Formats: sequence, structure tokens, C-alpha cells
Amino acid sequence: MIYFDNAATSWPKPEIVYEKTMEAMKDFGANPGRSGHAMSLKMDREIFNARAKVAEFFGGDNPLNLIFSKNCTDALNIAIKGAYKEKSHVITSALEHNSVLRPLVHLRDEGHIELTIVEAKEKGMLNPEDFKKAIRDNTDLCVITGMSNLIGTITPLDEIIKVLKEKDIFVIVDGAQCVGYLDIDVKKQNIDILCFPGHKSLLGPMGTGGLYINTDRVLRTVEEGGTGSFSQDLNMPKIYPDRLEGGTLNGPSIVGLGYGIDFINETGLEKIREHENAHRDKFIEGVKNIPGIELYGPLDERQGPVVTLNLEGIDSSALAYKLDQDYGIATRAGFHCAPLAHKAIGTEEKGAVRFSFSYFNTDEEIDKGIEALKNISNEVKSGNI
Repeated sequence: MIYFDNAATSWPKPEIVYEKTMEAMKDFGANPGRSGHAMSLKMDREIFNARAKVAEFFGGDNPLNLIFSKNCTDALNIAIKGAYKEKSHVITSALEHNSVLRPLVHLRDEGHIELTIVEAKEKGMLNPEDFKKAIRDNTDLCVITGMSNLIGTITPLDEIIKVLKEKDIFVIVDGAQCVGYLDIDVKKQNIDILCFPGHKSLLGPMGTGGLYINTDRVLRTVEEGGTGSFSQDLNMPKIYPDRLEGGTLNGPSIVGLGYGIDFINETGLEKIREHENAHRDKFIEGVKNIPGIELYGPLDERQGPVVTLNLEGIDSSALAYKLDQDYGIATRAGFHCAPLAHKAIGTEEKGAVRFSFSYFNTDEEIDKGIEALKNISNEVKSGNI
């Protein structure tokens, strides 16, 4: 298997992640924060260590403001539904994943908020001036992606946040695609809440994600339950992380995530980014002149390690299936839970095939991906498909 589906979840993980996740399950797999025995306390300490690593990785200064969730979708729901103000105006963009769009549209349709969706320009780019124009007197919140999951377009976050903060607008960033690739610092960039998955470029196991809260605004709860703390109180605790972490955490996977962060820090984020960018550039150069190939996005340094394309004469799903069955190449076809982004690049009817690369891909794998597309293009031209 040649794995080019890292925007969905990264694979493989660093070996240390597998080892430490299994070790946590086997050696101290007790319920954290619920008991006073040694195994429970050990799991609690290891989760806190992971909490501290992730918080520091994002420039946070308080590990207790790092809330773990089951994935980035969960984190975005906690952030959006916990932070919005009743009858206020919210801004988002057409590049967003449904993990942002669906919670916001639900709040709009229920009459809780007004919503403006800023359109993406040619090649999926966002213009900070369009956000400035969208601001109203009652605008309180903006939810914005750091990088498109469809075409890898890197959002000009700093410029957009600067415009928003001139009007003291609360900012939630969807870091699903950008964390572990871009340098993200919640303090320096003035991000109020950063939502992230643990299982993508942070190299942790599935079932991990979270949000870092860089604000004094108290988030309302979106679910309630046991926390192992303040158990005689029938209301959720007021302190973080307990307030937003009801129920048993995915302890072993969170421990593994902490070691994913260690791997990134030891390897160097810049080195990882350069490696992935080299694969992006090599792949674009290799496929751009293949007959029938249509590429999307800026196709330069404004794009992360994601290349999305179509091949004339074959459906995107059929192309992905053929890559998988005939060449052992894993990609993602269809609409990528990003309908408005597809509309922006003109693929809302046909979808597209996404190739997304990681630090663990090799030049040889990139070459094989290019060769496979050349072969399929020749088959289409000859009428064999």
C-alpha cells in the first residue's frame, strides 16, 4: 500500500506512538481521575504530561486550558456551541469543512445566530478584505480554517485575525489540516480557541483531538456527566479541563498522542514541512502535463502537502478505485465533506481525487503515483476504460 490519504488520518505513525499506546493499555490501563490506586494515578499523570506537551506545542501557557475530545469535529462543536452569543452575527468561509459549516448552519436555522459565509476567490484563496467587509455591528465570532482540507490552500490567518481583532471579534481556528504542518502559536497569533485532531499531522492515534482555550470567555457546556471531581455537585465543574471533559477519556491514545508531539519536536517541524513540500512540488511537476489532468489550488507555496485533481474521461471515484485496486495507492475521492469549497473550484458536480502526503512518504512512492496516473491517462485515451 502506498498511502496518500494523510489529510484523512496519518499513516503510519511513528513507532514510539504504537509502543507507548500499547504500553498504556497493558501496564496502566485504569480510569484516570476516578480512583486513588496506583494504576489510576499513573494514567492520570501520563494524560497530564500529554496535555502539557500539546499545550506547549501550540504556544499555550496553561495545560489545564487544553481540553481533550474524541476528534476535531467534537472539539469544534464544543467550541462553537460553547462560545457563540445569542442573536449575534458569525463569519466563516466557503473553504470550511462540514465540521464547521454544519454546527453554524444548525445554529442559524434554529434562530440563534446570523451567519455570513465569505466566498473563496480563484484557486481557493481567501481575501482578508472580504472578512472586513463582512463585519457588522453585532459580529461577535469568526470560525476559520487554517488550511483547506480539499486543496490544501493555506489561509492567511494572521492577516484575517488582525482585521477581526480591530473589532474585538472572537476567533475560533479549525486546525484540522494545519497543525503539525504550520507553526501555530495561539498567543502570538491571537487565536481565542484552537481546535485540532490528534490523529492527523500530530501523528497520534484515532479517537484523539481537542481544543486550546486562550480566552477568559467561559464556554457553556454542550454535554454534562461525570468528571471524577466535585462529584457531590449536580452541576458541571466551573474549572477547566473538567468543565468540558465529561466521561472517561481515551487515555491510552492520549498518551500515544503525547509521543507523537515528541516525535515532531525531535524531528523538527520545519524539517517535516520541507519534506512534505518537496513531495508536493515533485508530484505537481510530474502530473501537470499528463493529458487530461486538471489540478486545483494555487500549486505553489500557498498550498500544503495536498494535491487535488481530476482526469478527463473517468469519474473521480472510479479513478480512486483504480488507483487502489490496480496500483495499491490510497487516495480520497468524492466531496471531502467540503461542499462549498468544491463549488469554489468548480467541482461541485463531479468531485475530485485528493492526494495528501506525509513525512513518511518517499520519493519512490511519489514516482509510482505519477507513473500510475500516466498509465491510467493512456488507458482512458485508448478507450480501455
